[in-house]
Amino acid sequence: MDVTQTDVTQKVVEIIAREQHLDASKVTLNSTFAELGIDSLDGVNILFALEEEFKLDIPDTVAQNMRSVRQVVDSLTRVLEGKDVSDLVEMAKGETTATTS
Repeated sequence: MDVTQTDVTQKVVEIIAREQHLDASKVTLNSTFAELGIDSLDGVNILFALEEEFKLDIPDTVAQNMRSVRQVVDSLTRVLEGKDVSDLVEMAKGETTATTS
């Protein structure tokens, strides 16, 4: 199934609006979770809804650091396209390219 970024954006906005009981017109690609009143518990509920909708698992380290609608859309689009998201995992962990040994 080909999913475009536009499809992902529409579905993410719909899910966030539904989970937060917001009018979908209030949720935009540029909205931050703070602006939408999304706290960590809300984020978990949104994550579960997204995973269910898209039939995928979002790494916890990536999910915990999503702070905006755009970040969610970009991350989901990459996962759905089969692209590597290890850089997102590393960024989310706050790790640098240097390894500790």
